[in-house]
Amino acid sequence: MPLNESLPILVDILAEYGLRERIRVIASGKLVTPVKVAWALCAGAALVNSARGFLFSLGCIQPLQCHQNICPTGITTHNARLQRGLVVEDKARRVAAYAERINKVINMIAHSCGLMDARHFGREHARVVLSAGNSRAMGKLYPYPNRDTKTMSDRTDERLN
Repeated sequence: MPLNESLPILVDILAEYGLRERIRVIASGKLVTPVKVAWALCAGAALVNSARGFLFSLGCIQPLQCHQNICPTGITTHNARLQRGLVVEDKARRVAAYAERINKVINMIAHSCGLMDARHFGREHARVVLSAGNSRAMGKLYPYPNRDTKTMSDRTDERLN
């Protein structure tokens, strides 16, 4: 299942069984932009892990050769000649700037929603663009679970249909 579908379902299952306060959900997977990170926080993630964003800030061009020890940008290689392309002093500033900017913009999004910070995001703060180009409130698409007579599998089936 893709993250945009599985994350709200996972959070609902944890809530249904009273585990939401004991288990922290860490979202990961192509969450490079502040908008995607804010979406994951709205869906219920406690935090987001983004290796890809930091690799891009280092200068990764995605040649998909990480495992071959021939990374042309010097990021994922032990070859001394190729490592010369990775100037740590220069790249450190770029990585720090990426981290600062992504946090700044996420907090800007939170403030535009009337929140003090991103920790207060909820499903009511996001809309999901559907295949037809229309958007729908995340809270309507994935309503928070309530404890009623339906089983969790019934709710999951409803969400998938």
